Amino acid sequence: MAVIHDTTLEPSKLDLLTSWLPSRPWYRGGAAGPELAKAGGFRLDDPRGEVGIEFIVATDTRGPRPTTYLVPLTYRGAPLEGAEHALVGTMEHGVLGRRWAYDGCQDAVLAGQLAALIEGRVQAQDQNLSNLPEREVIVTGTGDGSLPTDFTAADDQEGTALTTPQGTTLRVHRVLRPAPAGSTLPPQGVTAQVSGSWQMPDGTRVRGVFAVLRSVGRA
Repeated sequence: MAVIHDTTLEPSKLDLLTSWLPSRPWYRGGAAGPELAKAGGFRLDDPRGEVGIEFIVATDTRGPRPTTYLVPLTYRGAPLEGAEHALVGTMEHGVLGRRWAYDGCQDAVLAGQLAALIEGRVQAQDQNLSNLPEREVIVTGTGDGSLPTDFTAADDQEGTALTTPQGTTLRVHRVLRPAPAGSTLPPQGVTAQVSGSWQMPDGTRVRGVFAVLRSVGRA
């Protein structure tokens, strides 16, 4: 299990995201940049204990209509070779030293653990406390056997698509929207989905879909 340290980060994760988000095609804000507030999230464990894996939910409160984003990140103790394009930034961790933060959708470790979550082989973990499952992250449906993990990530205006040569697509929703009350089953054409909750600026909690899986041969 990952150990969550109660320590300092310089710059903070939200500071890194404030600079990085406007470069993304799915960013909805203006040229002034976002004003981010933490709204929720969860973690997954790296089986080797080397890479931090966090799914951050952050809300841009600038402007009349807040926008909530899902940002999967990985934290590494050294640069990831060949992933310069996916670097979000570096931070100084009060215990672990320098950490390299990457867009997690471009990191094979995160993609593999997200697939394992959908398969039911791992459980989501609390964002802030060690060794505590995050019960509000729910997987509905399952993959067809063992999922391929040779994903290629591509961003578009709606989010990030992780696709395999076999045709399986795992789409990560970047702009989160509250789901209609009572909607729990995956929509037609979706093999499985990952959903969770987050806090709105007014303090209310809502649920929505974080990611959906579409497998080969499923219409």
